[in-house]
Amino acid sequence: MTGAGSTSYAYLGPEGTFTEAALLQVPGADAARRVPASTVGSALDAVRSGAVDAAMVPIENSVEGGVSATLDAIAVGEPLRIVREELVNITFVLAARAGTALADVRRIATHGHAWAQCRAWADTHVRAAEYVPSSSTAAAAKDLCNGDGSFDAAICSPLLAAGLGLVVLAEDIGDVSDAVTRFILVGGPDALSPRTGADKTTLEIPLPVDHPGALMQILDQFAARGVNLSRIESRPTGQFLGDYFFSVDADGHVEDSRVADALKGLHRISPSLRFLGSYARADRRSPAVERHTSDAAFGAADAWLDAILGSTGIGRSDGTGAT
Repeated sequence: MTGAGSTSYAYLGPEGTFTEAALLQVPGADAARRVPASTVGSALDAVRSGAVDAAMVPIENSVEGGVSATLDAIAVGEPLRIVREELVNITFVLAARAGTALADVRRIATHGHAWAQCRAWADTHVRAAEYVPSSSTAAAAKDLCNGDGSFDAAICSPLLAAGLGLVVLAEDIGDVSDAVTRFILVGGPDALSPRTGADKTTLEIPLPVDHPGALMQILDQFAARGVNLSRIESRPTGQFLGDYFFSVDADGHVEDSRVADALKGLHRISPSLRFLGSYARADRRSPAVERHTSDAAFGAADAWLDAILGSTGIGRSDGTGAT
């Protein structure tokens, strides 16, 4: 573990990735120890082992959607908690070694999400070029700089290309000019960020029994309490074909009565529900909360029921038969 008074972070490396750029948006991260990890799983395992205090990993892209490596890695193993999110505007260039022309490019290395975001440009401008998978955009650029001859060019950030001394063959090659990637800072299982009023809660919800209306049962827990879902995706558990869990982002904090009540309802349906954290939204946008789903409305309802039960001398049961 890190020494007293110091903080350390893992991130999906190597140096120069968009993930490191996201980490550097965290106050104090520029002065902290930063440890690049080769995979999302190894970055999260560094938190679980206590080797670092937290890890920054990508979770969602505005073009490609959820990052499956993160959604899957955080859903298994020792529980972890998301404590923060950051947004990074993504801009790509096609970079090569000096002396390479665009017409010479036959093989291009980059991360799968980056290739997906530049595919239309590549189909138009380097139609004959073959895609070579890399663990990250930074790894592709660094391998190219270090003389890897298995590809001719790399798709990476303009800042990294300039830092490595690569020649930029084409700028702003993303198919969507305002693409954004969302990153999450993941800490230990006891971490919980304070409620700000503009929060997000992330959950992994297994489907215990697949039956007609199973997904509707889950969605009803949110809808009945006025909790909006900003993201919902299904991911295979890997146990057997057709076995899935749902990865969900809900507007609000677990300390909000409407969110807490929804989580209790979900737990009754899916006892293996995994709470991954409540944390401030990067865009600081507060959700619209209807009067009947406000904390005050839930508090009034509790008081009303307590008064009824109190008048009979019964009191409210704690679920064990005691009152």
